[in-house]
Amino acid sequence: MEMPQKKLAKEVVQVWLASNIISSVVGFAVLGMLFYLDHRFQWTEWIGWILIALAVYSVIDFIWSFFQPRFLYRSWRFDFDEEFLQLKSGFWQEQHHLVPMTKIQAVSTSQGPLLRKFGLRSIGIETMGSTHEIPALSEEVAVEIRDTIAHFAKVKEVEQ
Repeated sequence: MEMPQKKLAKEVVQVWLASNIISSVVGFAVLGMLFYLDHRFQWTEWIGWILIALAVYSVIDFIWSFFQPRFLYRSWRFDFDEEFLQLKSGFWQEQHHLVPMTKIQAVSTSQGPLLRKFGLRSIGIETMGSTHEIPALSEEVAVEIRDTIAHFAKVKEVEQ
């Protein structure tokens, strides 16, 4: 079996970067509030040292968050045929999932605010014991792939 070759949409790098920046800003705001409370209420000295360590870690994580999306994009691949769905991801620790089409129970697309801004959708694949995701594809491609996987997996559309 060949390694998967299909890539995610290139805009996913911008989505992941924006998500990382939002998370870092929220983290820095919480950390700033904790520093203020530490100063205001004069907590014990060891709490101040823990806050300093968290601040150093947060700065390093913030810097890394500018590089991480590019590495993740380069490592993310997927492919599918009538028998299997293949997912390969991970930069430091590579993960390769091989999901038999006969085990797939549901296929869905989702779109949060950041994905919507860039015209992307994620595909969720559910089996009896796990959930898998193809994180970001253009809307048209995501719907097409969702329908194709559902057809291969013989997933029936349920009327609600």
